[in-house]
Amino acid sequence: MTAEERPDALLAALRRLAPGTRLREGLDQILRARTGALIVVGDGPEVMELCSGGFELDVELTPAHLYELAKMDGAIILSSDARRIVRANVHLIPDPRVLSFETGIRHRTAERMARQTGALVIAISQRRNVITVYRGELRYVLRDPALMLAKANQALGTLERYRAVFLQALGHLTVLEFEDLVTAGDVASVLGRAEQVRRIGREIEGDAVELGTEGRLVRLQLDELRSGVDEEYRLVIRDYVADPDGEGEAMLALRRLSPEELTDRRAVVRCLGYAAPPDDETPLTPRGYRILHKVPRLPAAVIENLVRRFGNLPRILAATVDQLDAVEGIGSVRARTIKDGLRRLQDQAFLERRP
Repeated sequence: MTAEERPDALLAALRRLAPGTRLREGLDQILRARTGALIVVGDGPEVMELCSGGFELDVELTPAHLYELAKMDGAIILSSDARRIVRANVHLIPDPRVLSFETGIRHRTAERMARQTGALVIAISQRRNVITVYRGELRYVLRDPALMLAKANQALGTLERYRAVFLQALGHLTVLEFEDLVTAGDVASVLGRAEQVRRIGREIEGDAVELGTEGRLVRLQLDELRSGVDEEYRLVIRDYVADPDGEGEAMLALRRLSPEELTDRRAVVRCLGYAAPPDDETPLTPRGYRILHKVPRLPAAVIENLVRRFGNLPRILAATVDQLDAVEGIGSVRARTIKDGLRRLQDQAFLERRP
């Protein structure tokens, strides 16, 4: 399972097990001692009715307590918030009819408990020295933080390169929009690259969650590299989607594309919902949302009124001050501000594209 494929339920579980937490420190101590352990995070009735024997504790969870209790053969039951040790040396009795793909007794019991109760269950292998996490139907093996950090840093370099390519394609699209020369291929190129950036960022985000306190610098770099990309991505879709109300469906369709399909421009354009998907050279006209959002201090309601009144960006660019003034929410001062702002944006776009 890649970080991109991690569901939210598993990410929430990994936050509890990330380096820097008491629970993870205790797990690492058990791992280094090679004693193995079976830990259930959750003390609800669905869990407790499958427990037999052991003894009540109800004490605060500390790494040392967890390590010492793991020396016994039975399972350890933690409170649902993983702050207290409820019971120890417990014999777990999940339904044997619950499907399990594990072979070892400890891991088979852990998987069945997770499937039957939905609780977070942790199994530490004494021989293989790995931590396996179960949550419902999900199974995930925690990775070594040092190796993860190296992988995350490498992925950040990849993200930086993909972001640069995306911004270059976006700048080219901006120039074409002011010249009214946009084709379906140009739009597909931008959307494909934006989705690639989003997926790489999502994968790094999952790694940063699992890294916990070890991933602070990774998160800072990730936030900087993703800044503004999602908004530009959304506005490009809003400008070119066939149905003005189909923005959400188009975004979901793009996310379902395989990595190979993201490089296929026709496959990308099909996600925009056109009845007959245009080829690369088919002209497309932007509605103008993305460019208008770059005009300083222009409220979203005014942008919506402009697009509704004129229909697309070329008509907005061609509108006179008086025509802009006639739009609801725009006075003479704001009309001149919009006109001047669009002119400056156009000059800036052409200047940046100049060799």
